Amino acid sequence: MKQHSPRLPLVGIKIISVEQYGAAPFGSMFLADLGAEVIKIENPGARGEMGRHVVPYSKKNDSLFFQTFSANKRSMCLNLKTEKGKSVFQKLSLNADAILNNLRGDLPTKLGLDYDSIKNINPKIVCVHLSAYGRNNSREFWPGLDYVMQAEAGYLSLTGEPDSTPTRFGLSVVDYQAGLTAAIALLSGILGARNTGKGQDYDTALFDVAMSNLSYPAVWNLTKGYKPTRMPRSGHPSLVPSELYKTKDGWIFIMANKSSFWPKLVSAIGKPEWSNDPRIHDFKSRLKNRSLVISLLSEVFAKKTTEFWLDKLTGILPCAPVNDVDSALSSNFSKERNIVQEINHPDWTNLKVVRQPILVDEKVLPRRPAPKLGADTKDILIENNFSEEEIQELSNSGDILIE
Repeated sequence: MKQHSPRLPLVGIKIISVEQYGAAPFGSMFLADLGAEVIKIENPGARGEMGRHVVPYSKKNDSLFFQTFSANKRSMCLNLKTEKGKSVFQKLSLNADAILNNLRGDLPTKLGLDYDSIKNINPKIVCVHLSAYGRNNSREFWPGLDYVMQAEAGYLSLTGEPDSTPTRFGLSVVDYQAGLTAAIALLSGILGARNTGKGQDYDTALFDVAMSNLSYPAVWNLTKGYKPTRMPRSGHPSLVPSELYKTKDGWIFIMANKSSFWPKLVSAIGKPEWSNDPRIHDFKSRLKNRSLVISLLSEVFAKKTTEFWLDKLTGILPCAPVNDVDSALSSNFSKERNIVQEINHPDWTNLKVVRQPILVDEKVLPRRPAPKLGADTKDILIENNFSEEEIQELSNSGDILIE
């Protein structure tokens, strides 16, 4: 698997993104990686979007956080709060396929980022709004971030051991899924606009995505009154075994979520008689006797090392060691899959990132580093038929920033 310059499917699509922090930048980077031109509109007065200044690894209006979310994009510094800035934005919108933003829900209309504000200039424009709580509702002006969404949507009541304090996911999963949801909406909108000749507004919200992720436990609750609770050892709510087990030198996660996996598991660990034990021989009996299953398997797994059990079980049923981040990134299979990608950056020497998870012809997609603040402002204006005199006037007024 080698990095190369494949034929990218989104070449020719132009997206203007008023984005910040993690959610929208995560989704739009997928689109940029796949060939779309993504123009980041950044506030010149604030020295760019907040992701550029996330500590501890930040310098020169750049950070490793920013590099994580904005590779393959262009940066334009433009003040959207002034009349001149709004006029420039509208002219840029004339040649764009879509506008994406992840601002507070009350701001897109105020800043002229919604369809009604642009449709007379470009009736095919697709306007995607990713906010905390949505637009035109009682919370539209509320700020909101991933962790508070996890709390309100019930995630913290489902994560961790039964007797632990409420526990969030270790990663910002709501942000990431919201970004991907917005990217799906954007591409769907562009296809629709090309078919009909008309764009429209598309909305998603961190809150909506967090609630959507409740998935089948929510359906069980709504339909049958099921009350989700935390399972011991990070277990599955209804399928047993599907949890952590302590080995002689670490931990292993075992999943027997298909009927064929249980006999394979007990045979591999030297307990084939458990396959026919009426107390634990099928899904219903194992769910009823969850504590017995855990007790029996715990006694077995504790006698040997994680590596020993992986040698016995790998490829037979789903199982994995419990890695930390360092060991996950440096594992042999991560190396085989080229998970870590090097990027040539003038300031961050030895910059390494986790590659895009989509392969094209089984090849890793190329990445440029995230742009310097305002690096593309002048070029973008020239491409959109602004004269040198107009560019100089905008620069003098502070409506743009050219670095």
